[in-house]
Amino acid sequence: MVEIAVMGYGVVGSGVVEVLTNHAENISKRAKEQINIKYILDLREFPGSPFETKFTKSFDAILNDPDVKIVVEVMGGLNPSYDYVKRCLEAGKSVVTSNKELVAAKGAELLKIAQKNNLNFLFEASVGGGIPIIRPISQCLAANDVVEIAGILNGTTNFILTKMIREQMTFEDTLALAQKLGYAERNPAADVEGFDACRKICILASLAYGRHVYPEQVHTEGITKITLADVEYAAAWGGVVKLIGQVRMMEDEKLQIIVCPMFISRDSQLANVDDVFNGIMVRGDSTGDVVFYGRGAGKLPTASAVVADVIDCVKHFKARKYLYWEEGSEDYVEDYLLNNVAMYVRAKVEDDVQAMKEIQKVFGKVTRLFRKNAECGEIAFVTGVMQEKELAEKLTQLETLEIQIQNTIRIGDL
Repeated sequence: MVEIAVMGYGVVGSGVVEVLTNHAENISKRAKEQINIKYILDLREFPGSPFETKFTKSFDAILNDPDVKIVVEVMGGLNPSYDYVKRCLEAGKSVVTSNKELVAAKGAELLKIAQKNNLNFLFEASVGGGIPIIRPISQCLAANDVVEIAGILNGTTNFILTKMIREQMTFEDTLALAQKLGYAERNPAADVEGFDACRKICILASLAYGRHVYPEQVHTEGITKITLADVEYAAAWGGVVKLIGQVRMMEDEKLQIIVCPMFISRDSQLANVDDVFNGIMVRGDSTGDVVFYGRGAGKLPTASAVVADVIDCVKHFKARKYLYWEEGSEDYVEDYLLNNVAMYVRAKVEDDVQAMKEIQKVFGKVTRLFRKNAECGEIAFVTGVMQEKELAEKLTQLETLEIQIQNTIRIGDL
Protein backbone atom coordinates (compact mmCIF):
# COMPACT_ATOMS: atom_id res chain seq x y z
CA MET A 1 0.00 0.00 0.00
CA VAL A 2 1.17 3.53 -0.83
CA GLU A 3 0.21 6.32 1.55
CA ILE A 4 -0.38 9.78 0.09
CA ALA A 5 -1.44 13.22 1.33
CA VAL A 6 -3.62 15.76 -0.47
CA MET A 7 -2.89 19.41 0.34
CA GLY A 8 -5.99 21.49 -0.39
CA TYR A 9 -9.64 20.43 -0.46
CA GLY A 10 -11.10 22.97 -2.84
CA VAL A 11 -12.60 22.19 -6.25
CA VAL A 12 -9.62 20.21 -7.57
CA GLY A 13 -8.60 18.69 -4.23
CA SER A 14 -12.06 17.32 -3.52
CA GLY A 15 -12.12 16.00 -7.09
CA VAL A 16 -8.83 14.15 -6.54
CA VAL A 17 -10.17 12.53 -3.38
CA GLU A 18 -13.39 11.63 -5.21
CA VAL A 19 -11.58 10.03 -8.16
CA LEU A 20 -9.18 8.08 -5.94
CA THR A 21 -12.08 6.83 -3.82
CA ASN A 22 -14.62 6.02 -6.53
CA HIS A 23 -12.11 4.34 -8.84
CA ALA A 24 -9.91 2.73 -6.18
CA GLU A 25 -10.02 -0.77 -7.65
CA ASN A 26 -9.11 0.23 -11.21
CA ILE A 27 -6.44 2.64 -9.98
CA SER A 28 -4.87 -0.10 -7.86
CA LYS A 29 -4.71 -2.40 -10.89
CA ARG A 30 -3.03 0.27 -12.99
CA ALA A 31 -0.61 1.36 -10.28
CA LYS A 32 0.07 -2.23 -9.19
CA GLU A 33 -0.38 -0.91 -5.63
CA GLN A 34 -3.27 0.14 -3.43
CA ILE A 35 -3.24 3.91 -2.91
CA ASN A 36 -4.51 5.22 0.43
CA ILE A 37 -5.17 8.86 1.30
CA LYS A 38 -3.72 9.27 4.80
CA TYR A 39 -4.06 13.05 5.17
CA ILE A 40 -6.08 15.87 3.65
CA LEU A 41 -4.63 19.27 4.56
CA ASP A 42 -7.11 22.15 4.87
CA LEU A 43 -7.70 24.92 7.38
CA ARG A 44 -11.48 24.54 7.21
CA GLU A 45 -13.70 22.11 9.10
CA PHE A 46 -15.69 19.43 7.26
CA PRO A 47 -18.05 17.93 9.86
CA GLY A 48 -19.96 14.93 8.60
CA SER A 49 -17.61 14.35 5.68
CA PRO A 50 -16.87 10.66 4.95
CA PHE A 51 -13.19 11.71 5.06
CA GLU A 52 -13.48 13.56 8.38
CA THR A 53 -10.82 11.45 10.08
CA LYS A 54 -8.26 12.22 7.38
CA PHE A 55 -8.36 16.01 7.71
CA THR A 56 -5.47 17.84 9.33
CA LYS A 57 -4.45 21.48 9.72
CA SER A 58 -0.82 20.53 10.31
CA PHE A 59 1.57 20.50 7.37
CA ASP A 60 4.28 19.18 9.70
CA ALA A 61 2.20 16.04 10.31
CA ILE A 62 2.49 15.27 6.59
CA LEU A 63 6.12 16.36 6.29
CA ASN A 64 7.31 14.28 9.23
CA ASP A 65 5.38 11.11 8.44
CA PRO A 66 7.80 8.66 6.77
CA ASP A 67 4.89 6.55 5.49
CA VAL A 68 3.69 9.33 3.18
CA LYS A 69 5.55 8.81 -0.09
CA ILE A 70 3.56 11.12 -2.42
CA VAL A 71 2.09 14.55 -1.73
CA VAL A 72 -0.56 16.09 -3.98
CA GLU A 73 -0.49 19.91 -3.93
CA VAL A 74 -3.75 21.45 -5.16
CA MET A 75 -3.88 24.60 -3.02
CA GLY A 76 -2.87 26.98 -5.79
CA GLY A 77 -0.82 30.17 -5.62
CA LEU A 78 2.80 30.50 -4.51
CA ASN A 79 2.37 30.97 -0.78
CA PRO A 80 2.56 28.61 1.05
CA SER A 81 2.58 26.12 -1.85
CA TYR A 82 6.17 26.78 -2.90
CA ASP A 83 7.54 26.34 0.62
CA TYR A 84 5.48 23.21 1.24
CA VAL A 85 6.39 21.55 -2.06
CA LYS A 86 10.08 22.36 -1.69
CA ARG A 87 10.19 20.95 1.84
CA CYS A 88 8.33 17.78 0.76
CA LEU A 89 10.84 17.14 -2.03
CA GLU A 90 13.75 17.78 0.33
CA ALA A 91 12.17 15.34 2.79
CA GLY A 92 12.13 12.55 0.20
CA LYS A 93 8.50 12.74 -0.94
CA SER A 94 7.48 12.90 -4.61
CA VAL A 95 5.06 15.70 -5.44
CA VAL A 96 2.17 15.97 -7.91
CA THR A 97 0.63 19.38 -8.53
CA SER A 98 -1.96 21.14 -10.67
CA ASN A 99 -0.55 24.54 -9.68
CA LYS A 100 0.42 26.38 -12.89
CA GLU A 101 1.55 29.48 -11.02
CA LEU A 102 3.99 27.39 -8.99
CA VAL A 103 5.38 25.46 -11.97
CA ALA A 104 5.69 28.59 -14.14
CA ALA A 105 7.58 30.50 -11.44
CA LYS A 106 9.59 27.78 -9.68
CA GLY A 107 9.59 24.75 -11.99
CA ALA A 108 13.32 24.65 -12.75
CA GLU A 109 14.27 24.86 -9.07
CA LEU A 110 11.78 22.21 -7.95
CA LEU A 111 12.70 19.84 -10.79
CA LYS A 112 16.35 20.19 -9.80
CA ILE A 113 15.59 19.25 -6.18
CA ALA A 114 13.50 16.28 -7.37
CA GLN A 115 16.33 15.09 -9.62
CA LYS A 116 18.91 15.45 -6.84
CA ASN A 117 16.77 13.31 -4.52
CA ASN A 118 15.74 10.80 -7.21
CA LEU A 119 12.08 11.81 -6.84
CA ASN A 120 9.29 12.83 -9.16
CA PHE A 121 7.79 16.30 -9.51
CA LEU A 122 4.86 15.88 -11.91
CA PHE A 123 2.38 18.50 -13.15
CA GLU A 124 0.28 17.19 -16.04
CA ALA A 125 -2.79 19.02 -14.69
CA SER A 126 -1.04 22.43 -14.66
CA VAL A 127 -1.73 22.95 -18.38
CA GLY A 128 -5.01 22.12 -20.07
CA GLY A 129 -6.75 20.51 -17.09
CA GLY A 130 -7.65 17.01 -18.24
CA ILE A 131 -6.04 17.37 -21.70
CA PRO A 132 -2.91 15.18 -21.93
CA ILE A 133 -0.15 17.57 -23.07
CA ILE A 134 2.87 17.35 -20.72
CA ARG A 135 3.43 13.62 -21.33
CA PRO A 136 2.98 13.83 -25.12
CA ILE A 137 5.55 16.63 -25.41
CA SER A 138 8.05 14.97 -23.07
CA GLN A 139 7.54 11.41 -24.35
CA CYS A 140 5.48 10.87 -27.49
CA LEU A 141 6.94 13.80 -29.42
CA ALA A 142 10.45 13.43 -28.00
CA ALA A 143 11.88 12.44 -31.42
CA ASN A 144 10.78 15.80 -32.86
CA ASP A 145 12.27 19.24 -32.73
CA VAL A 146 9.33 21.35 -31.62
CA VAL A 147 9.06 24.13 -34.17
CA GLU A 148 6.18 25.96 -32.50
CA ILE A 149 3.47 25.66 -29.86
CA ALA A 150 0.32 27.77 -30.08
CA GLY A 151 -2.93 27.37 -28.29
CA ILE A 152 -6.13 28.53 -26.68
CA LEU A 153 -5.06 27.96 -23.11
CA ASN A 154 -7.80 29.60 -21.06
CA GLY A 155 -11.39 28.39 -21.08
CA THR A 156 -12.88 31.51 -19.46
CA THR A 157 -11.63 33.90 -22.13
CA ASN A 158 -12.56 31.44 -24.86
CA PHE A 159 -16.10 31.24 -23.47
CA ILE A 160 -16.35 35.05 -23.44
CA LEU A 161 -15.07 35.41 -27.01
CA THR A 162 -17.35 32.60 -28.24
CA LYS A 163 -20.41 34.34 -26.79
CA MET A 164 -19.32 37.63 -28.37
CA ILE A 165 -18.89 35.92 -31.75
CA ARG A 166 -22.05 33.79 -31.74
CA GLU A 167 -24.53 35.89 -29.80
CA GLN A 168 -23.25 39.43 -30.24
CA MET A 169 -22.96 39.89 -26.47
CA THR A 170 -20.68 42.64 -25.19
CA PHE A 171 -17.50 41.79 -23.27
CA GLU A 172 -19.00 43.17 -20.04
CA ASP A 173 -22.23 41.15 -20.35
CA THR A 174 -20.40 37.96 -21.25
CA LEU A 175 -17.96 38.33 -18.36
CA ALA A 176 -20.92 38.72 -15.99
CA LEU A 177 -22.46 35.54 -17.43
CA ALA A 178 -19.15 33.66 -17.07
CA GLN A 179 -19.01 34.69 -13.41
CA LYS A 180 -22.62 33.62 -12.87
CA LEU A 181 -21.90 30.19 -14.40
CA GLY A 182 -18.75 29.74 -12.33
CA TYR A 183 -16.33 29.96 -15.26
CA ALA A 184 -14.82 33.24 -14.06
CA GLU A 185 -13.74 34.31 -10.58
CA ARG A 186 -15.15 37.34 -8.83
CA ASN A 187 -11.79 38.95 -9.63
CA PRO A 188 -11.30 37.73 -13.21
CA ALA A 189 -7.97 39.46 -13.88
CA ALA A 190 -5.89 36.25 -14.10
CA ASP A 191 -8.09 35.07 -16.96
CA VAL A 192 -9.14 38.20 -18.87
CA GLU A 193 -5.75 39.94 -18.60
CA GLY A 194 -3.99 36.84 -19.98
CA PHE A 195 -1.93 35.91 -16.90
CA ASP A 196 -3.31 32.36 -16.69
CA ALA A 197 -2.52 31.67 -20.36
CA CYS A 198 0.92 33.20 -19.85
CA ARG A 199 1.79 30.77 -17.07
CA LYS A 200 0.69 27.82 -19.20
CA ILE A 201 2.67 28.80 -22.31
CA CYS A 202 5.71 29.33 -20.04
CA ILE A 203 5.41 25.74 -18.79
CA LEU A 204 5.01 24.36 -22.32
CA ALA A 205 7.94 26.42 -23.62
CA SER A 206 10.19 25.37 -20.74
CA LEU A 207 9.34 21.71 -21.34
CA ALA A 208 9.68 21.83 -25.13
CA TYR A 209 12.92 23.78 -25.29
CA GLY A 210 14.66 22.72 -22.08
CA ARG A 211 15.17 26.10 -20.36
CA HIS A 212 12.89 27.93 -17.96
CA VAL A 213 10.81 30.77 -19.33
CA TYR A 214 9.52 33.09 -16.62
CA PRO A 215 6.09 34.79 -16.89
CA GLU A 216 7.64 38.25 -16.51
CA GLN A 217 9.62 37.63 -19.72
CA VAL A 218 6.46 37.18 -21.80
CA HIS A 219 4.62 40.12 -23.38
CA THR A 220 1.04 39.50 -22.26
CA GLU A 221 -2.19 41.15 -23.38
CA GLY A 222 -5.72 40.14 -22.39
CA ILE A 223 -9.13 40.51 -24.03
CA THR A 224 -10.54 43.49 -22.12
CA LYS A 225 -10.20 45.81 -25.13
CA ILE A 226 -12.02 43.49 -27.56
CA THR A 227 -15.35 44.92 -28.74
CA LEU A 228 -18.17 43.61 -30.91
CA ALA A 229 -16.78 45.81 -33.69
CA ASP A 230 -13.50 43.85 -33.58
CA VAL A 231 -15.41 40.55 -33.64
CA GLU A 232 -17.34 41.67 -36.72
CA TYR A 233 -14.19 42.88 -38.49
CA ALA A 234 -12.54 39.51 -37.76
CA ALA A 235 -15.49 37.84 -39.52
CA ALA A 236 -15.16 40.23 -42.46
CA TRP A 237 -11.45 39.38 -42.65
CA GLY A 238 -12.31 35.67 -42.71
CA GLY A 239 -11.75 34.47 -39.18
CA VAL A 240 -12.38 34.79 -35.47
CA VAL A 241 -10.72 36.42 -32.46
CA LYS A 242 -9.00 34.08 -30.00
CA LEU A 243 -6.65 34.61 -27.06
CA ILE A 244 -3.49 32.77 -28.10
CA GLY A 245 -0.35 31.73 -26.28
CA GLN A 246 2.43 31.15 -28.81
CA VAL A 247 6.11 30.22 -28.70
CA ARG A 248 8.69 29.33 -31.33
CA MET A 249 12.45 28.83 -31.39
CA MET A 250 14.43 31.21 -33.60
CA GLU A 251 17.63 30.45 -35.53
CA ASP A 252 19.71 32.26 -32.89
CA GLU A 253 18.22 29.89 -30.27
CA LYS A 254 16.20 32.65 -28.66
CA LEU A 255 12.49 32.23 -28.10
CA GLN A 256 9.70 34.30 -29.55
CA ILE A 257 6.86 34.02 -27.05
CA ILE A 258 3.70 36.05 -26.59
CA VAL A 259 0.17 35.91 -25.17
CA CYS A 260 -2.37 38.14 -26.92
CA PRO A 261 -5.65 38.20 -28.86
CA MET A 262 -5.20 37.24 -32.51
CA PHE A 263 -7.28 37.06 -35.66
CA ILE A 264 -7.27 33.36 -36.60
CA SER A 265 -8.33 32.20 -40.04
CA ARG A 266 -11.41 29.98 -40.23
CA ASP A 267 -9.13 27.39 -41.87
CA SER A 268 -7.05 27.08 -38.70
CA GLN A 269 -7.59 24.00 -36.52
CA LEU A 270 -7.87 26.37 -33.55
CA ALA A 271 -10.66 28.49 -35.06
CA ASN A 272 -13.41 26.05 -34.05
CA VAL A 273 -12.23 25.53 -30.47
CA ASP A 274 -15.15 27.20 -28.70
CA ASP A 275 -16.77 27.79 -25.32
CA VAL A 276 -14.72 26.61 -22.31
CA PHE A 277 -12.64 24.19 -24.38
CA ASN A 278 -8.89 24.49 -24.92
CA GLY A 279 -6.93 23.60 -28.03
CA ILE A 280 -3.14 23.28 -28.14
CA MET A 281 -1.26 22.88 -31.42
CA VAL A 282 2.26 21.44 -31.30
CA ARG A 283 4.17 21.74 -34.57
CA GLY A 284 6.94 19.14 -34.82
CA ASP A 285 9.54 18.95 -37.57
CA SER A 286 8.63 15.30 -38.21
CA THR A 287 4.97 15.05 -37.17
CA GLY A 288 3.73 18.36 -38.52
CA ASP A 289 0.79 19.80 -36.60
CA VAL A 290 -0.66 17.79 -33.70
CA VAL A 291 -3.65 19.31 -31.87
CA PHE A 292 -4.77 18.46 -28.32
CA TYR A 293 -8.37 19.37 -27.54
CA GLY A 294 -10.62 19.14 -24.51
CA ARG A 295 -11.88 20.83 -21.37
CA GLY A 296 -9.06 22.91 -20.00
CA ALA A 297 -10.40 23.14 -16.47
CA GLY A 298 -13.06 21.77 -14.16
CA LYS A 299 -13.14 19.59 -11.09
CA LEU A 300 -13.05 16.06 -12.53
CA PRO A 301 -11.03 16.64 -15.75
CA THR A 302 -8.25 18.29 -13.72
CA ALA A 303 -8.50 15.70 -10.94
CA SER A 304 -8.19 12.95 -13.54
CA ALA A 305 -4.85 14.37 -14.71
CA VAL A 306 -3.63 14.71 -11.11
CA VAL A 307 -4.50 11.09 -10.33
CA ALA A 308 -2.77 9.91 -13.51
CA ASP A 309 0.40 11.58 -12.20
CA VAL A 310 -0.06 9.89 -8.82
CA ILE A 311 -0.25 6.52 -10.59
CA ASP A 312 2.90 7.42 -12.53
CA CYS A 313 4.69 8.26 -9.28
CA VAL A 314 3.72 4.92 -7.76
CA LYS A 315 5.00 3.07 -10.82
CA HIS A 316 8.27 5.01 -10.86
CA PHE A 317 9.47 4.97 -7.26
CA LYS A 318 12.70 3.23 -8.24
CA ALA A 319 12.99 4.51 -11.81
CA ARG A 320 12.46 8.27 -11.82
CA LYS A 321 10.54 9.70 -14.78
CA TYR A 322 12.69 12.07 -16.83
CA LEU A 323 11.04 15.46 -16.70
CA TYR A 324 13.48 18.34 -16.45
CA TRP A 325 14.57 21.74 -17.71
CA GLU A 326 17.43 24.10 -16.89
CA GLU A 327 17.23 27.57 -15.39
CA GLY A 328 16.50 30.32 -17.92
CA SER A 329 18.25 33.64 -18.45
CA GLU A 330 17.34 37.27 -19.05
CA ASP A 331 18.42 37.20 -22.72
CA TYR A 332 16.68 33.89 -23.59
CA VAL A 333 13.46 35.53 -24.78
CA GLU A 334 13.56 37.89 -27.74
CA ASP A 335 11.99 41.33 -27.42
CA TYR A 336 8.47 41.01 -28.84
CA LEU A 337 8.98 44.29 -30.72
CA LEU A 338 11.36 42.38 -33.01
CA ASN A 339 8.65 39.90 -34.03
CA ASN A 340 7.38 40.08 -37.61
CA VAL A 341 3.61 40.30 -37.77
CA ALA A 342 0.64 41.75 -39.64
CA MET A 343 -1.79 43.85 -37.62
CA TYR A 344 -5.49 44.63 -37.66
CA VAL A 345 -6.12 48.27 -36.82
CA ARG A 346 -9.42 49.98 -35.94
CA ALA A 347 -9.43 53.75 -35.85
CA LYS A 348 -11.67 56.81 -35.67
CA VAL A 349 -11.30 59.49 -38.37
CA GLU A 350 -13.00 62.63 -39.64
CA ASP A 351 -12.81 61.76 -43.35
CA ASP A 352 -12.34 58.09 -44.23
CA VAL A 353 -11.30 58.74 -47.84
CA GLN A 354 -8.58 61.17 -46.82
CA ALA A 355 -7.61 58.94 -43.89
CA MET A 356 -7.09 55.94 -46.18
CA LYS A 357 -4.76 58.03 -48.35
CA GLU A 358 -2.73 58.97 -45.27
CA ILE A 359 -2.71 55.36 -44.02
CA GLN A 360 -1.40 54.09 -47.37
CA LYS A 361 1.31 56.74 -47.39
CA VAL A 362 2.49 55.52 -44.00
CA PHE A 363 1.96 51.74 -44.34
CA GLY A 364 2.01 51.16 -48.07
CA LYS A 365 -0.56 48.62 -49.24
CA VAL A 366 -3.21 47.74 -46.64
CA THR A 367 -6.45 45.75 -46.80
CA ARG A 368 -9.48 47.74 -45.71
CA LEU A 369 -12.25 45.90 -43.83
CA PHE A 370 -15.94 46.75 -43.69
CA ARG A 371 -18.82 45.78 -41.39
CA LYS A 372 -22.53 46.50 -41.31
CA ASN A 373 -23.72 49.38 -39.14
CA ALA A 374 -20.24 50.76 -38.64
CA GLU A 375 -20.17 53.95 -36.60
CA CYS A 376 -19.64 57.22 -38.40
CA GLY A 377 -15.91 57.88 -38.78
CA GLU A 378 -14.92 54.27 -38.06
CA ILE A 379 -12.26 52.70 -40.23
CA ALA A 380 -10.49 49.30 -40.08
CA PHE A 381 -7.65 47.75 -42.04
CA VAL A 382 -5.00 45.02 -41.97
CA THR A 383 -1.34 45.92 -42.51
CA GLY A 384 1.37 43.96 -44.27
CA VAL A 385 3.91 41.94 -42.29
CA MET A 386 6.64 43.96 -40.58
CA GLN A 387 8.48 44.23 -37.28
CA GLU A 388 6.28 45.20 -34.35
CA LYS A 389 8.69 48.04 -33.59
CA GLU A 390 8.10 49.48 -37.06
CA LEU A 391 4.35 48.95 -36.72
CA ALA A 392 4.32 50.85 -33.43
CA GLU A 393 6.23 53.74 -34.99
CA LYS A 394 3.83 53.93 -37.94
CA LEU A 395 0.79 53.84 -35.65
CA THR A 396 2.25 56.72 -33.65
CA GLN A 397 2.71 58.57 -36.95
CA LEU A 398 -0.98 58.04 -37.76
CA GLU A 399 -1.97 59.56 -34.43
CA THR A 400 -0.19 62.80 -35.42
CA LEU A 401 -2.41 62.88 -38.53
CA GLU A 402 -5.55 62.89 -36.35
CA ILE A 403 -6.26 59.20 -36.97
CA GLN A 404 -7.25 57.97 -33.51
CA ILE A 405 -6.26 54.33 -32.97
CA GLN A 406 -9.06 52.50 -31.12
CA ASN A 407 -7.61 48.98 -31.06
CA THR A 408 -4.99 46.75 -32.66
CA ILE A 409 -4.97 42.94 -32.87
CA ARG A 410 -2.23 40.74 -34.30
CA ILE A 411 -2.90 38.42 -37.25
CA GLY A 412 -2.06 34.83 -36.27
CA ASP A 413 -0.38 32.60 -38.85
CA LEU A 414 -1.87 29.39 -37.46
